[in-house]
Amino acid sequence: MRVYGYARVSTKEQKLDRQIVELEKYVDNRFIFTDKASGKDMDRVEYQLLRKVAQKGDLIYVKSLDRLGRNKEQIKHELEYYKNEGIRIKVLDLPTTMMDIQEGQEWLMDMINNLLIEVLSTIAEQERKTIKQRQAEGIAVAKAKGKHLGRPVIEVDDKFLKAYNEWKEGSITAVKAMELSALSKATFYRKVKEYEGR
Repeated sequence: MRVYGYARVSTKEQKLDRQIVELEKYVDNRFIFTDKASGKDMDRVEYQLLRKVAQKGDLIYVKSLDRLGRNKEQIKHELEYYKNEGIRIKVLDLPTTMMDIQEGQEWLMDMINNLLIEVLSTIAEQERKTIKQRQAEGIAVAKAKGKHLGRPVIEVDDKFLKAYNEWKEGSITAVKAMELSALSKATFYRKVKEYEGR
């Protein structure tokens, strides 16, 4: 069994020292992988290297679960990956993961892993529901106040209508029509689409 550590901070300005000091209580400094990168980026160089070198029966220490990923879904995915690979994760901030498992009691490690994954899945699902509910409530409140959601409705004025009609008749180019109606290309064509869709 080989023992590794992983430490991560989100920005180059942040320090890894505190995590490394904690990890060194369990892992030889030479085997601590470190990244200065956001958790949302799974292409972290050292983390991907750790994933490549860690094999069945190995052990990885991290200070906290959020070092593995940015959100519950990512963390759950990573835990499932290690579980399937037969690699044990010990999280310094989660005492249950730090327990020593006697030989023949590997089922206990599986139980802890399954529990963690289950809890994280439930939290992630709840967070998604809460976000959707808040969005729906926000939309309902906005509609009740008479607010228009989405892109603002473009008003059609006489200047646009004159330019539009001349352009459609073929007496001027689209570029000239944009110039006459004092609109950018994108706005002109969006206005045309809205006007023609009435």
